[in-house]
Amino acid sequence: MTQTEINDISVDSSLVDPEKDLLGHANFAKYLADSICKMPFPEGFVIAVYGSWNSGKSTLLNFVVHYLQQKPDEEQPIIVPFNPWLLSGHENITRRFFEQLQNVLSQESSVSRGLKGRLADFAAIISDIPLPYAQTGKALAALLDEKDKEAAQLKEEVEDTLVQQQRRIVVTIDDIDRLAAEDIKQLFRIFKAMRNFTNVVYLIVFDKEEIVRKTIADPKEISGETYLEKFIQVSFELPIPDKTSLRRLLFAKLDNIFAETPKPKINQTRWGDIYFQGIDRFITNIRNIVRFVNTLSVTYPAVKDEVNPVDYIAIESLRVFSPKIYSIIHQNPHIFVGEVNPSRDELNSLLNTWIAQLPDEDKQSIKNLLMYLFPKFKSILGNTYLDEKQKLEWREQLRVCSLEIFPIYFRLSLSADELCNIQRKTILGLIGDEDKFRNHLIELAKQKLPGGTTQARVFIEQLENSIEQEIPGNYIPSIVEALFDVSEQLSLCQNDESNGILDFGDEVIISRFILRLLRQLDETSRFELLKKAITQGKALAIINHEIATLKDQQSQYGVDKFNLEEEWLVNAQHLKELEEMTTKTQVKNETKGK
Repeated sequence: MTQTEINDISVDSSLVDPEKDLLGHANFAKYLADSICKMPFPEGFVIAVYGSWNSGKSTLLNFVVHYLQQKPDEEQPIIVPFNPWLLSGHENITRRFFEQLQNVLSQESSVSRGLKGRLADFAAIISDIPLPYAQTGKALAALLDEKDKEAAQLKEEVEDTLVQQQRRIVVTIDDIDRLAAEDIKQLFRIFKAMRNFTNVVYLIVFDKEEIVRKTIADPKEISGETYLEKFIQVSFELPIPDKTSLRRLLFAKLDNIFAETPKPKINQTRWGDIYFQGIDRFITNIRNIVRFVNTLSVTYPAVKDEVNPVDYIAIESLRVFSPKIYSIIHQNPHIFVGEVNPSRDELNSLLNTWIAQLPDEDKQSIKNLLMYLFPKFKSILGNTYLDEKQKLEWREQLRVCSLEIFPIYFRLSLSADELCNIQRKTILGLIGDEDKFRNHLIELAKQKLPGGTTQARVFIEQLENSIEQEIPGNYIPSIVEALFDVSEQLSLCQNDESNGILDFGDEVIISRFILRLLRQLDETSRFELLKKAITQGKALAIINHEIATLKDQQSQYGVDKFNLEEEWLVNAQHLKELEEMTTKTQVKNETKGK
């Protein structure tokens, strides 16, 4: 096995040499290796170490193997590595397990030929017995009965031979939580078949919750603990690394990414403030470290000579751990950098609105990062003014708060005209609350994009393509009402000069979106929603556009004699009522205006 260095940062990377241990796994691995060698001669003993995805399970297994291989000759066991995941779905796992066992034992002079031969015969029989015994038929039943008897006899012979075997056999098994359910059950069947094999120890590492989820059809009938106890004699939870160890691991990996960055470019004092008051909050497990480091390893090399390394680490931490805030920063450069425009009060309100949407445990850390990255916000909270000399320094230091440098930090981000999926899903999470959804639309309408359009329009256009998949039908009425309520405000935020000759106005976009939503409802519900909006006198420009569209629709279909009325959004009678109501409402509003 090739030794994996600390600069390996992929999800599946693991360490081999305990000398490079940064998480305290080495000590646990050493004690476990000692126990495996010194415990009384067991009978098919299975030891499991549980750990979540990317928690260092493979590294721990490698460390145990390392310490087993360091044992004196008289204590050193025969190690049989087996990774069933590499075989899943392609070959019979049981057969390959015994092939691997035979392959390793055949290279050991201390293992008798008798054991090798009996084990080969036993493997052949066990591998040929079908799984999961679901077939029927007298002939097959008789065949299975004969094979079971033959397997039982050979099993006794193998067991008798193993009693005389002086060296312990340790089978190490990794990645079983990646297997399909049937493959996992087949592997557990091996443990059960060899349970009484003296002097054989299985050491397996896996995510317990994932195994239980895949193998137990009804958790109400049997608990995960009870199920695993059928196959496993002793289990351990992988030791959770402490905060210091996690920090040490992160810094070791960051050192490899920033190895070519000149040290003078990294202000240690500022880095310490940004890390401990912002980033450190999110370094809680190995998984977060991997996500963070993987992102930096891809994005930093392309801009390493054009950005401030400390600022870049901080910005990418927001990309990984607070993507909504990252998206807001990316899409609103004029708010975070440059002159204080809009007003200080408005900026303060915006900042508080964004922070309020975050989980409580993240709010202060995110706020701290924004303060350190963008002096504009810090000056607003402190009621101070920015010095022009400072702005020149920020430009020279390649800071993200420099208006000229800002775009470089987001080269590998989505274009400004796209809302990231996370932001869209966050807003969709508000659709159950009409007021919150309405307020968010208004907020998006205030966020201008290059070219004069707004985030609200981009959101509506993107959302239109995924109505059926993302919007529950019972929420559609409240969404339609919210769109009617805010349509005039959305239109006011549009820069009409930005529209080309063939570009659509906001009325067309909003009207089209409302029609798509209405199509998900029955005809009566559509009529009642439109009737309510007209009665309340909201968004008459949109209403007129809707009425015109409905009239065109019925006129188009009316040319044909086929009965296509079921395709109309509202029937002819309802359309007539809506037209009359719209006319009355317009007259009423005009009278009030006079």
